Amino acid sequence: MPSVSNVKPDASALLVHLSDSHLFAEADTTLLGMNTRESLQRVIELVREQQPQVDLVLATGDLSQDGTLESYQQFRDMTRRIGAPARWIPGNHDEPQVMARAAVNSDLLEPVVDIGNWRITLLDSAVPGSVPGYLQDQQLQLLAQALSEAPSRHHLVCFHHHPVSIGCAWMEPIGLRNPEALFAVLDRFPQVRALLWGHVHQEIDSERNGVRLLASPSTCIQFAPDSEDFQVSEQAPGYRWLRLHADGRLETGVERVEGFAFTVDYGSNGY
Repeated sequence: MPSVSNVKPDASALLVHLSDSHLFAEADTTLLGMNTRESLQRVIELVREQQPQVDLVLATGDLSQDGTLESYQQFRDMTRRIGAPARWIPGNHDEPQVMARAAVNSDLLEPVVDIGNWRITLLDSAVPGSVPGYLQDQQLQLLAQALSEAPSRHHLVCFHHHPVSIGCAWMEPIGLRNPEALFAVLDRFPQVRALLWGHVHQEIDSERNGVRLLASPSTCIQFAPDSEDFQVSEQAPGYRWLRLHADGRLETGVERVEGFAFTVDYGSNGY
């Protein structure tokens, strides 16, 4: 059974998407020269300033860079300040078993949640020891069941890896390896409104067959859009908000930290 939020079916729900935080156990460790704990803190402060009433926080993978229990506990403690329920899924940098230990006695890893007149399904696309993603049969069955059991709800489906080309040549081989299997399920259900993913460290807002395709900035370093080779953008860390309306409309936008000075260090701890 899905978890059910206390947002009424005729009300809208506000979601916050935090993507690719890449935390370390140690507070002063950096990624490509950026202190990822500090950047996440700045993003959380921005969320608290801009969004007084958040109904759900979605963290779609790469919460940690080093896979330590301390990094996940830090993420849980920091994001708790937003004051909303949260859901996590792993990315290619995460250690799912360690993540599960940090989520003990919570519903952070529950994959299906009903909120307002919507159902949100979170899929695990991470493959142990692999950078690219893959949706195993069990995940595709979870998706089909979540969709078929709620035909009158609007659906948002979340995962870590990008299922379509985003125009970055270097990222082409490290996205979702079986997107056709995903879309074969999704195309059977007209109530699907949007897909949401992380991994790409940049803002994406496009469409496929009337379904919104969304990706969000990282809370730390950003990847340069339309880049041939690995390249870090100078854009600031940020987050995406999503307003889910009872009639199936979806409003969304990206907000970024202002006054965030950062010089990329390609010679330091690499991505």
